[in-house]
Amino acid sequence: MKNNDNNNEFLFGKTNYKILIVGIVLIALGFILMSGGGSDDPNVFNEEIFNFRRIRLAPTIVLAGFGVVIYSIFKKDK
Repeated sequence: MKNNDNNNEFLFGKTNYKILIVGIVLIALGFILMSGGGSDDPNVFNEEIFNFRRIRLAPTIVLAGFGVVIYSIFKKDK
């Protein structure tokens, strides 16, 4: 007869999962902001791909999202 203790304890706490979801949303938002700006005609160059949103803002938001995810992993519950 086996003595199975079903320990239904999660790996992280509730706050860790909330912070993790915020980080994932930030990463997704950064990739959404990075998309677009292309041209339908390959012979026409569109300067829109080099605007502030795609070059500076979106990668910064993605990196911030990765930072939030790493923080959520290392955060200890009290």
